Amino acid sequence: MTSVDVLILGASGYGGGELLRWLSMHPAVASLRGTARSHAGKPFHAQHPHLRGLVDGTFAAEPDWAALAQSAQPVLFSALPHGELARQWPAFEAAWVRLGLADRLTVIDLSADFRLDPAWVYGLVDWRPERMQGATRIANPGCFATALQLALLPLAEWRPAFVAVTAATGSSGSGAAPSDTTHHPTRAHDFRAYKMLGHQHEAEVLRTLATAGWAAPLSFVPQSAPLVRGIFATAQFPLPPGLDEAALGAHFAAFYRDRFFVRMVEGSPRVAATSGSAFADIGVAARNGHGAVLVALDNLGKGMATQAVQNLNLALGLPEWTGLKVAGGFPG
Repeated sequence: MTSVDVLILGASGYGGGELLRWLSMHPAVASLRGTARSHAGKPFHAQHPHLRGLVDGTFAAEPDWAALAQSAQPVLFSALPHGELARQWPAFEAAWVRLGLADRLTVIDLSADFRLDPAWVYGLVDWRPERMQGATRIANPGCFATALQLALLPLAEWRPAFVAVTAATGSSGSGAAPSDTTHHPTRAHDFRAYKMLGHQHEAEVLRTLATAGWAAPLSFVPQSAPLVRGIFATAQFPLPPGLDEAALGAHFAAFYRDRFFVRMVEGSPRVAATSGSAFADIGVAARNGHGAVLVALDNLGKGMATQAVQNLNLALGLPEWTGLKVAGGFPG
């Protein structure tokens, strides 16, 4: 098996902690380092207490490119805040070129910085996964975008005249730094919508659907739910004539037949069944000419870190489930 050395930028946040957790169990990972300027010198478990005794290491203030350049198979994950990797990219590239690292380094970015950049492979791993083979610059999708695209891509061949999506997310999706609207105590017993009809993830969803041949008339309302982990998305649309629930379910099952981490369920999927895992669960319903697709996933898992690890596996030619065959922690 390929042996890789991994560096995680921004390893102190929730996404960075998930990457540390999953990559520490990955059989191909020979070494694992992480940076976090505000926590430099502290052990990983100072920010991620669940990793105590399991993942050794301390946060570094700056990336050690020279050390990474010694690896035969270097890998960089970036879990920096949106905009940070793009801002530092020219300086990073200059250092990589100087050390002979630029052409050998696999980079997987979890931020929004390069998702619409045609020079990067868009890492929606369950849509045309062959795109990831040998890729060295992969832009991981957003968490909402992952759920929406899993719900909508199988509909592209029918091109419904209208699609309305509501999707609720847990508080961890807003990151570790609290704000007035995202701090968990202010939302633990509340439920609200935000960025109605104007969420930033719409752009990547619409681009993917356009690539699949559908200029989707999408109406998307995201919601803030009293959860820590999880996304639950519901897409509603007019059914093509003559299509019933059984046919709709069979269509989705066929579409995702070879996708190990997409599971079809009867009735409604459950967020708790996917929490802490790499799985996305999908259910369908149809009645009176109306169809609904329901998707549940872990925003920090399938919506972020585990999808990034799937992308790494495919980029390196490994089975995509390598290091990821773990059940969620039901009940959540």
